[in-house]
Amino acid sequence: MARFDRLSVLNTVIAGGMVPLFYNADVDTARQIAAALYKGGARVLEFTNRGDFAIEVFSALVKHCAQAQPELIVGVGSVDDAPTAALYMAHGANFVVGPTFNEEVVRVCNRHKVAYMPGCGSVNDIARAEEWGVEIVKAFPGTAVGGPGFVKDLLGPRPWSRLMPTGGVTTEEANLRAWFDAGVACVGMGSNLVKKDWVKAGDFQSIEHATRGALDLIRVIRGL
Repeated sequence: MARFDRLSVLNTVIAGGMVPLFYNADVDTARQIAAALYKGGARVLEFTNRGDFAIEVFSALVKHCAQAQPELIVGVGSVDDAPTAALYMAHGANFVVGPTFNEEVVRVCNRHKVAYMPGCGSVNDIARAEEWGVEIVKAFPGTAVGGPGFVKDLLGPRPWSRLMPTGGVTTEEANLRAWFDAGVACVGMGSNLVKKDWVKAGDFQSIEHATRGALDLIRVIRGL
């Protein structure tokens, strides 16, 4: 069961401006990544459902974070069907992210008042997701759907949309500025933040520094 209510989750995502995401098959490594993200200032993280027995790692991570980083909101990503969403929610997922929009997933999330952020790659997909009550839509894959230009063009006639590009988002100021100047509500960042080389080397401090730097840049860009 989720520890954080849907409104708190959505407000925290928008306030921070960035949702770090990663997958790791090792529980201890996942804990250290989560700790590094938290020390860097992240208050939300997405653990992606991308490997065998990922639910076991996720469950252990959620239990650990509830004790070690109680303010950290842990959700699940790469969810494409309702049974998987329900399974992760039963293990404490505070939000659900998917590569596509799925009516069965949004139905089960709404039933439990858990935030759902589906991946959409067209204006029609985004509008359809919003009709089902989705507050933040993942623009995915970020660069492939048209990058910041797509966001800016969409928000012209639909200024109420809240978009979170994922894929093609980096920690560089020029990249972040392009997305936020276009009008995104937040960004999702994976391998450009939780770099494989850093994880392999056990260099979790670099993840912490990169997280802090990206969040600081986002605040500056937003004028906060």
